[in-house]
Amino acid sequence: MCIKLFKVLLIVVVITTNSKIFSQQKNWEITTTDYKNYTGVVAANGRIGILPSFEILKTDKVILNNVYDKESTLGVSKILLGMNFGNLDLYINGEKLSNSNITDWKQTMDMKRAKFKTSFTYKNVAQISYDLYALRNVPYAGYIDIQIKALDDIDIKVVGKIQTPDEYNSPLSTFRILKDLETTMPILQTVAKSRLNKHTVATSATFIWHNINSTREHERPVLTHKKISEYNNQLSFNHTLKKNDLYKFAWTAAQCSTQDFDDPQTESERFVIFNLLTPRNSILEQHTSMWSDLWKGDIIIDGDRQSQLDVRLALYHLYAFSRADSNLSIAPMGLSSQGYNGHIFWDTELWMYPPLLILNQDIARSLVNYRSDRLKVAKKKAINFGYKGAMFPWESDDTGEEATPAWALTGTFEHHITADVGIAFWNYYRVTKDKKWLKSRGFPLLKEVADFWVSRSSQNPDGTYSINNVVGANEFAPNVNDNAFTNGSAITCLRYASLAAEELNVTPDSTWNQVANQLTIHRFKDGTTREHSNYQGERIKQADVNLLAYPLDIINDTPTIMKDLTYYEPKLAKEGPAMAQSIFAVLYARLGDAENAFRLFKKSYEPNKRPPFGALAESATSNNPYFATGAGGILQAIIFGFAGLHITNEGIIQKKPILPKEWKKLTITGVGPDSKTYVVE
Repeated sequence: MCIKLFKVLLIVVVITTNSKIFSQQKNWEITTTDYKNYTGVVAANGRIGILPSFEILKTDKVILNNVYDKESTLGVSKILLGMNFGNLDLYINGEKLSNSNITDWKQTMDMKRAKFKTSFTYKNVAQISYDLYALRNVPYAGYIDIQIKALDDIDIKVVGKIQTPDEYNSPLSTFRILKDLETTMPILQTVAKSRLNKHTVATSATFIWHNINSTREHERPVLTHKKISEYNNQLSFNHTLKKNDLYKFAWTAAQCSTQDFDDPQTESERFVIFNLLTPRNSILEQHTSMWSDLWKGDIIIDGDRQSQLDVRLALYHLYAFSRADSNLSIAPMGLSSQGYNGHIFWDTELWMYPPLLILNQDIARSLVNYRSDRLKVAKKKAINFGYKGAMFPWESDDTGEEATPAWALTGTFEHHITADVGIAFWNYYRVTKDKKWLKSRGFPLLKEVADFWVSRSSQNPDGTYSINNVVGANEFAPNVNDNAFTNGSAITCLRYASLAAEELNVTPDSTWNQVANQLTIHRFKDGTTREHSNYQGERIKQADVNLLAYPLDIINDTPTIMKDLTYYEPKLAKEGPAMAQSIFAVLYARLGDAENAFRLFKKSYEPNKRPPFGALAESATSNNPYFATGAGGILQAIIFGFAGLHITNEGIIQKKPILPKEWKKLTITGVGPDSKTYVVE
């Protein structure tokens, strides 16, 4: 009788354990079976972004990070749309498969493995599935892992393509079989010039048949090359499957440019050959392992699966759009589109960077190094506008020069970006305590941006200082004086420069603190902070004043924080970007108001979600996902709001965490250099 009871208990334990594992896996996957209203989410690795399509065996586009050419002869730079190597055609028994003749269509975004899976059935004769990867371990390469299960005897034909956008010039499309001793390496390739000939871009591709040794060439299908045009280069093979056969193969491609390689043609071939001759499991396990390392920095929400998926998707995108080994930054739309020309804004330093600094200091270092690599150009810009120190561009590209279209006043007058960069630099040191970096990169930049703010400020007759004629964070109010956030960020940056100097036993310039202590922040009669010297309550685009409470901590008394929150929240424009609500959420959480914090946390992104995966548009009224800036806001509401984490001169500390009633527990792992775990219950 005891033995029988033991067996029953054992079964219960096993069922519970398996159920828990299944539940945990569900919190990593977003699945859809409906593509009527479809916005895809990108597979990316910090170098390339591959945007899937709802159409079977298709990808919408490929984006190349930090590879720019002018958008037009008289235009500014624009990130390149890459050659599309992700489109395949599949014929079964002579019929081309499409969404119109298949059933059981399903797509799953597996965030844990950074894998985008599509599956479907064709006429009860075959089941097809394929996994799309932007390989983290081979960062210029994509990989499509395909399997076909024959439910009857079938003949298949598979066509792989390199499709070159019309904007490219002088494409040359070829097919060659490279050979080293008995190893043959079939390479489909297109090489072309970018739209105004700044770069040469090369894409190589091939099919891979798993578990076939390279010396057994006779077991491989015969490849057929067909060049529809120089812009459409194709490679195909035919094969016969018997009923119940499971046929596995892959299509891989690599895309390189002269931005990163002197010889992109040959380098793209080498990446493809590496993927061709490296066992499938080795390639994909390394990719998965690298993503597993990234996910050591994670946010776990118990009791609210939808919030868990939303937050994971936000963090997935920030990881997917960045690399620790790149010294590159993140554009507002990441690698999902050419939105905002792929330029780098304050979106990185103020919105995306803080969560990454908490969870992955190696990526954070790449983001700040992107700026210090362009310090020389920023110093030149300051001189050219009559200022001292370094003046960073509102929109930055590979050159570090101003990349904003000339008609946009932001490019000429939105100067707070220079303070935002400086603040990010000191925060990196505060978290890492990397004094070698501070000496070589951190302080040299902080000194220059502090000198800029001294020269950019004007002393008033009463001894105070003003910063005049700027565009603030609220871009609805151009060319104003004493914008609250501009002045507040300058104050913060000047003080940080002095702290950095003292950390290195260098005497700080006395004018840095003098200006910081006397810069004007205007207020209304009731004590509410005034957005600029002439602000009269107009509609605002996004948070400006409220940033002085978080992240700047210039306003830190509860009555003023509350006045500013209640005054400015109703003034937010619906068409503005979502980040303001996330700032409000942080502030309410820090004030102990979990209800309003959760309300604004949800408001910061839910109206912006686009089906079926929840990709974020910039605003509730736009349709331009994926908005990585908004993802940064979501994560800040969690990390710096509910979890109560603060970045201080003593490092990362926790103060007064709070949990919304909708959640049972909040866990943040991999925090800071010591990879600490914080739990809020």
